[in-house]
Formats: sequence, C-alpha cells, structure tokens
Amino acid sequence: MAKKQNKQSDKMPAAEPVSLGDLVSYQEESVVSRTLAKRNGGTVTLFAFDEGQALSEHTVPFDALVQVLDGEVELTIGGKTVVAKSGDAVLMPADVPHAVNATNRFKMLLVMVRQVESG
Repeated sequence: MAKKQNKQSDKMPAAEPVSLGDLVSYQEESVVSRTLAKRNGGTVTLFAFDEGQALSEHTVPFDALVQVLDGEVELTIGGKTVVAKSGDAVLMPADVPHAVNATNRFKMLLVMVRQVESG
C-alpha cells in the first residue's frame, strides 16, 4: 500500500533526447510520479515505486499502456496476474479492474488514452 505519493511536475524538455528513467527518482516507502503530458485525450506519466508499494484495484475510462523502464512489477488485470520486467510493455484495457504491486523497486511509463465514442 502506498504510504506517500510525491508528484514531480516540471515538464520534459521538448525536441531533446532524454533517458526516461532518469526523469523520476525512487524515494523510500513512496510512489513518485511525474506527469510529462496531460490533455483531454489522455496522459503520459512516469512512476517510481519503492518495493512493497501498491495501487489497489481500480478502473479508469482509459486504455493504459505500461512500459516497465527498470525493475519488475506484478500487475493484476481483470483478475489475471502478470509479471512484467524492464523492457516489457503491458496493455490494460479501459474499464477493466487492475492493480499494481511493486514486488521490487520499479519504474514505469504509463500512457493513458481516452476511448472516443463513435456515432
């Protein structure tokens, strides 16, 4: 369970290569987040989870792509447990319950895209 959530809000530099993992730092017993972009259609956020931190099961109206940058994470998506490690990507569909459990320290890039209703 997350004891603290720290937000880092300074923007990512434009038109420059960056190492995403270097843009967010681990903090003991914390989940640290840094929003890189936020629009009506979705968000791009970096996270650093200390070992033992978690996000309880929840749903969001966005498709979410988790890209693990460092370490390893246990994700539960629609009742199925998935372990992802550095270099892996996992899709979490909109409106499907999911949870995040940091079995080890890990960093991820989370890209959330709002579904557009047609018609």
